[in-house]
Amino acid sequence: MQGVQIFGVKKSSATRAAERFFKERRITLQFIDLKEKPMAKGEIQRFISKFGLPGLLDTEGKAYADAGLKYLRLTDTSLLARIENNPLLLRLPLVRGPKTVSIGEDEAAWKEMATELAR
Repeated sequence: MQGVQIFGVKKSSATRAAERFFKERRITLQFIDLKEKPMAKGEIQRFISKFGLPGLLDTEGKAYADAGLKYLRLTDTSLLARIENNPLLLRLPLVRGPKTVSIGEDEAAWKEMATELAR
């Protein structure tokens, strides 16, 4: 795929910002709505290997507080199962470019991906 994949949810303003960023630069994108289709385990491992599982969590988000995760100590397996059931626990969007991945609203990383794709 010569473009980017954006994993997020339609109601997320950060996800919409990522979509807008890449569309404005006419970069091919594939949007995966995590409410409709959870991420494959191998796909989420790419992000975990770079940022770590705690780095993927939106610890400031309402979903995190509502799930009581601030006070629970869960194994990585249990935490991954919760993420599969509730993608709003993640810092969205998760963006995968040809050589780079980013989490959250990270315009610097998006610019790097756009530069990679322009080559």
